[in-house]
Amino acid sequence: MKIWFNRINESHRTMIEVDAAEVTIGRDASNTVVLASPLVSRRHAIVRCLEDGRLQLENLGLNSCLVGDEEVLGGQTVVFSPGTRVRIWPYTLTFEAEKAVNISRQELEAHLRSLVADLELRIHRKLLERLDLYEFENRPTNDPQSILLLENNIEDICRELRVFEPENEPILEEITGLMLRDYLVNSLIMESGKDSLFEMTGLNANEFDIPATLVPERETELAGILNFIRERLRLSECRDTTEQVQRIEEHFNVVFQLVRPHLHAELRKYLILRTLKKDLKDTIFGFGPLQDLLRADSITEIMVVGKDQIYVERNGVIEKSGRRFISDKVTEAIIERIVAQVGRRIDKSQPLVDARLPDGSRVNAIIPPLAVKGPCLTIRKFPVQRMTMDDLIEMGSISRAAATFLRASVIDRKNILVSGGTGAGKTTLLNVLSSFIPFKERIVTIEDTVELRLHQEHVVTLEAKPPNVEGQGAYTIRDLVRNALRMRPDRIIVGECRGPEALDMIQAMNTGHDGSLTTLHANTAREVIERLEVLILMAAELPIYSIHRQIASAIDLIVHITRLPGGRRVITEITEVVGVDPETKNVILHDIFNFRNGVSLEPTGYLPTFIDSLVEKDLLDLDFLYGKDDHQKEMFSMAEAVGGPAGSSPLEEKRLRI
Repeated sequence: MKIWFNRINESHRTMIEVDAAEVTIGRDASNTVVLASPLVSRRHAIVRCLEDGRLQLENLGLNSCLVGDEEVLGGQTVVFSPGTRVRIWPYTLTFEAEKAVNISRQELEAHLRSLVADLELRIHRKLLERLDLYEFENRPTNDPQSILLLENNIEDICRELRVFEPENEPILEEITGLMLRDYLVNSLIMESGKDSLFEMTGLNANEFDIPATLVPERETELAGILNFIRERLRLSECRDTTEQVQRIEEHFNVVFQLVRPHLHAELRKYLILRTLKKDLKDTIFGFGPLQDLLRADSITEIMVVGKDQIYVERNGVIEKSGRRFISDKVTEAIIERIVAQVGRRIDKSQPLVDARLPDGSRVNAIIPPLAVKGPCLTIRKFPVQRMTMDDLIEMGSISRAAATFLRASVIDRKNILVSGGTGAGKTTLLNVLSSFIPFKERIVTIEDTVELRLHQEHVVTLEAKPPNVEGQGAYTIRDLVRNALRMRPDRIIVGECRGPEALDMIQAMNTGHDGSLTTLHANTAREVIERLEVLILMAAELPIYSIHRQIASAIDLIVHITRLPGGRRVITEITEVVGVDPETKNVILHDIFNFRNGVSLEPTGYLPTFIDSLVEKDLLDLDFLYGKDDHQKEMFSMAEAVGGPAGSSPLEEKRLRI
């Protein structure tokens, strides 16, 4: 029996062959398979061969292991077929099957990309021996002689390494498919004209991607193949580039089987060299493997954990990209390059940087000694197209009735606080709500890093400033909120309250700046009050009752947004801050809308205290808000009949107590 095993994040696999019908696995040297990790028990598992050809695994360790998709706890036994993957963290094991093991497309792609990265590392080392790459980096990127010299050296090194020898043809054929798919995606992004990355670096996109050693005949063949793939995938029917990229990722492999016979050896060699040249130019002049990820519209976040671990968030789901840097030094150099583009620096004396790219994307970089395992980078990409409320409705993030209510509340100058967890979409929702502010009003926005994009003309944008090298010159959100009060704003929008500035924001809302907006980290709408208590106490020692009165008089609505386990982002609560209970001294909250049964955002039947104002100003139509639910309309009519604003009548109060 042959046993293959490797660490989960490594492409190199170790193989051992044993004749015994029973195999022991653990970290002790006495085991048949030795897995050197403190997470593996001394004697973790026993695998036995059964008479029917299947295998039996008995877990002896304290930690569980995975056999296929089944979790096996300590003391449990499971029977499985040869070829099934066994995961004993941090290792993956495969017991040889009589037939080939089926591996997923993601696993195959990750393996192929690791092979390409290893090859690029070897080429890069050879280039360092031949050329002064630091000098190349400082040369103008449009210098044709420099680019030509670099590409010719890459071709020479590939010949030295015997990359295109006949024995490598099978693996080169698979790599060609991967590179052809990347080439098609990059072509679509180039055509869309949304490549803000190159605007940031000052590079010409076409000159940068097209090789200096271009062969017109081969380029014509590639163009013909790409057109064939586009037609088969019906990319012209897609609404935008994002949908085109998604269709390519889902169906490219099927179409590639039709294209494979037409990729002759010379064309494969040309395409592979073309890609190697592009990747190495990205490393020397650009952002390495991040270059293509920054271009892709479907990717919303990029997370570099290590040189061979680059994760992306796509459609709300985090997945491994399969891309990798060629070394930790290159990773750190590219992080320095990104940070330098926005006028910041990162080194051992300042190993932590929080910045933004010119397109609005947020960048957080941290390097050793703070990052123990190596440089880490997180980029939250700024969407190319600003989302609208119609987009949120179409995605199922909010109901049309709730959207209409929020629009009316913003126009009627209600103070709104958006709450949610990290990555839930608070800033996106804040952007959408701000679009309803009338154009005649003066708006002052205050953020740590500028992310809001308002279409109104009369907007003053303020951004906090970190201290300089001497630790001087810092201006915090709190400083800017105080200053904004002297700038005659109609509305103040604070990107996020996360410290003492919460007190200043609450006071601003209480001093005539109605219609202000802000966001706050919280798990639920009700936890917002507790969070605000802590933040306000960071600024001043005030009695809790006094804080509650300030909050109740300042904030009208809390809109809570949540990211569900599948990645979908939905608004789960729209809550009115009614006042302070005179007995308990707690803030009274009533849900106007809430998320029910994990399906949709529905009205609760509670009518906010300011509903009459919205109706009188023709900002809200109750028939549209509550649809055909006669019960709510009847309650509203009865509330009006007994006098006073809807939602505050004795009948309404009685209903709320019930």
